[in-house]
Amino acid sequence: MILVILAHPYPRRSRACAALVEAIRDLPEVEIRSLYDLYPDFDVDRAAEQAALARARLVVWLHPLFWYTAPGLMKHWFDEVLVRGFAYGPGGDALAGKDVLWATTTGGDEWAFSEAGRHQRPFDAFVPVIEQTARFCGLNWLAPFVVHGAHEIPDEALRDAGRSLRERLVAWRATVETRNA
Repeated sequence: MILVILAHPYPRRSRACAALVEAIRDLPEVEIRSLYDLYPDFDVDRAAEQAALARARLVVWLHPLFWYTAPGLMKHWFDEVLVRGFAYGPGGDALAGKDVLWATTTGGDEWAFSEAGRHQRPFDAFVPVIEQTARFCGLNWLAPFVVHGAHEIPDEALRDAGRSLRERLVAWRATVETRNA
């Protein structure tokens, strides 16, 4: 099962995350959990989230890049769900060996994420915090999926990005099925 943890603070105004979700919504054995719809008060149901993670073989963290990391509720979800005894520490091996894909959207285009661009660093400079969160929990880190310039790119480019994400998940599933055969 593929579990998508969607954390867009304004899910009804999202173009890019919405396009990505729409492209994968009908894949078999995909569960999408929209954190801002489920927990508008930030009162995360730890047991429900951990149960969803337990069912998953691939976890997708899907959100826009906010201040070079995850939006507030995604960070809060990390704090509340990925706790000692579940995700790390003694007895904390519930996520060990599962795969994780960080799928994120950025407001800046690719040039903005360069030494000469507005952020003065390549996008890869902002990956380590999310990557280390995954690795600390025993998750297998997959190369991130990034859509740059999400609020500016044409609708067709967003549809292409959605198809690319879908193809990535389908390819992941085929690889897992081959490994397990």
